[in-house]
Amino acid sequence: MSERVRVGLTLPSFVRDPATALMVARTAEDCGVDGVFVYDHVFRTARDGTRRPALEAVALLGALAAATTRVKIGALVLRASMRPPASNAAAVNTVTRIAPGRVLIGVGAGDSESREENESFGLAFGTVGERVETLEEATRAMRDRGAPIWVGGLAPSVRAIAAREADGWNAWGIDAARFGAWVTTMRSMVVRERFEYTWGGLAVVGESDDAAQDRAARLGAPKDAIVGGPSKVAAAIRELGDAGASWVILGAVDASDPRTAQLLGDAVAPLL
Repeated sequence: MSERVRVGLTLPSFVRDPATALMVARTAEDCGVDGVFVYDHVFRTARDGTRRPALEAVALLGALAAATTRVKIGALVLRASMRPPASNAAAVNTVTRIAPGRVLIGVGAGDSESREENESFGLAFGTVGERVETLEEATRAMRDRGAPIWVGGLAPSVRAIAAREADGWNAWGIDAARFGAWVTTMRSMVVRERFEYTWGGLAVVGESDDAAQDRAARLGAPKDAIVGGPSKVAAAIRELGDAGASWVILGAVDASDPRTAQLLGDAVAPLL
């Protein structure tokens, strides 16, 4: 790992009050976290079947651009099928003018969990091939507008678009060994001179390993989440950095709790 891997945190997107997301973002900035990222959904279905509210990604990016001054702000990921390519491109261009040099945009094709959201609002979900084609169109429209564009996804066709058209690739939730193997494969495919390999996944960070395990159990965190105190989380981040990641973005299972941002900045970052 030639340089310190940068650490990002996803913000609470499934809440009614945008102030919650802005509060966590400001905490992250104050504590030295490198970046904060938003999801792109119109709702999410809770375990009991009810629809949870969602903050719209582009609007939230604009609010973050105005509410912060240092921290990088980004999307992980904008869904290519949610807006026409021109709308996504205009959004990127506008946010980068509000927060020049601070914007990072991931874009993805969407997966099976996205179908209900698209179709509820009259948006075609399309076949895998159609979604991948839309992703490539969106990537071309959004790049070179002031923000690096990362293509997110694990499918070979998606990784090929990232290598051919984008400034980076984001993988969600895979282990470090698999991530590193794909980084090695992609290095021979990448067209652009500067290209970043980035990783995202769920996490529960605690003051200690035991505290994190207790919190994960209460939250029902999935088994593949990174769970631990500062030393364990830092070790996981370093492992991903050694595998090729320049960014590790943690999706806090308890996203509305600012303690995750505080621990990442104050306790985890000094160990990297």
